[in-house]
Amino acid sequence: MSEEILINVSPMETRVALLENGLLQGIYIERSSRRGLVGNMYKGKVIRVLPGMQAAFIEMGLERSAFIHSADIVALDDEGIEQRNRGVKNICATLREGQSIIVQVIKDPIGSKGARLTTQLSLPSRYLVYMPHTQHIGISQQIEEEEERTRLRLLVQECMEEVGLVNSSGFIIRTAAEGVGKTEIRNDIQFLKRLWDSIQVKIKAATAPSAIYEDLPLHLRAMRDFIKPGLDKVRIDSHECYIQMQSFIESLVPELDGRIELCQGERALFDLYNIEDEIQKALGRNVPLKSGGHLIFDQAEAMTTIDVNTGTFVGNKNLEETIYKTNLEAASTIARQLRLRNIGGIIIIDFIDMSDKEHQRQVMRMLEKVVERDHSKSNIIGMSDLGLVEMTRKRTRENLLQVLCEDCPECDGRGKIKTVETVCYEIFREILRQSRDYSPRSYLILASHVVVEHLQEESASSLADLEALINKSISVQVEPHYAQEEFDVVLH
Repeated sequence: MSEEILINVSPMETRVALLENGLLQGIYIERSSRRGLVGNMYKGKVIRVLPGMQAAFIEMGLERSAFIHSADIVALDDEGIEQRNRGVKNICATLREGQSIIVQVIKDPIGSKGARLTTQLSLPSRYLVYMPHTQHIGISQQIEEEEERTRLRLLVQECMEEVGLVNSSGFIIRTAAEGVGKTEIRNDIQFLKRLWDSIQVKIKAATAPSAIYEDLPLHLRAMRDFIKPGLDKVRIDSHECYIQMQSFIESLVPELDGRIELCQGERALFDLYNIEDEIQKALGRNVPLKSGGHLIFDQAEAMTTIDVNTGTFVGNKNLEETIYKTNLEAASTIARQLRLRNIGGIIIIDFIDMSDKEHQRQVMRMLEKVVERDHSKSNIIGMSDLGLVEMTRKRTRENLLQVLCEDCPECDGRGKIKTVETVCYEIFREILRQSRDYSPRSYLILASHVVVEHLQEESASSLADLEALINKSISVQVEPHYAQEEFDVVLH
């Protein structure tokens, strides 16, 4: 299987695309104006304790206060080590208003909800996750061979003794550690120990509320979290980030040496691989199947429902066989679409009714098999009496629709349109695309009033950066009859 990672970097945002056999399997977007918070640590201040919900609100210096549940507060002994199986039962006995607390973000703000927090701190590296308050060595369930699991656990214990971390902390061994040697494990442990020591110094000096630690930017997180043994290439279109990644892999991912490629050709990187079209398709409700059937995705706040339809597929044998083949194809496509759209929470799948029990089992096996490759943990509950498949998928960040779109003011939220910010970035990419093919004296942007206003105010610095990058002047003009998503770039 051919696997590639494409990284598109601009002054406004970074986008990472994961490809398998040339087909887009996942897209990650991080905007400079709104970076993700997952993994960040803060010294927060308790502003409200809610005994009835066994939860509290924490002020961290962000736009909205964050939320912590008693289940996410770990009990520590006098030496700062987690007391396993002794979770906090009464939040009032642990937190009080005005108290300072060290927390880590485990879920980004989504919709109207603030970030979700925990006091169980963790620091990831290439092969390990460091748990400074936990005396435990865990191991990824995706490493299945018992002999390899035992080898890795003993190797980590040995390296911990050499570094001086015995009985003072714990680790989770990541899937990427399968097959690696002692040198790589020891280097990771030493790196994480140094990082934690520096964080402890910041904790002592910080006042609440303030940031203590921020996770890596997206292009470096991709090198840490998405690299697999079979990876063929990592392609990036930013020279500055390419240099950063080269330095990063030399110290943490040396096996990638020679596989990172700088792509600054005449055509945009995502255009070469048809990624832009795939992103547009992922924003739609209807997903066609190769057989002629189709899926309908309906995303709501409480859950996502997926309806499977045969469409124009009529099959070659009988109705039951036609339904079975459609459902098999749908199961594989659904798993890809969940990754691509980053859909989390409760998911209900309405497969076409099958009377053959063996066909039902085969479809369920297919679904279980294809979700195993997902970076986010999924749990398939099973098929209900109504023939609906219930499953959950871990949700830590906003899904693709939430990142790129907003409620349409024209239809009172019944549909979706692209945000003004998204339209501005599409305009910037179009100008970059035009600059590769033509050499005009200047550019004129024709767009709706709200888009032009955003370009002149919130995106003014980004527009100036773009002018400096292409060394051409860019002017804007309101077109009163243009909808929010409409625009034209005129060359002069």
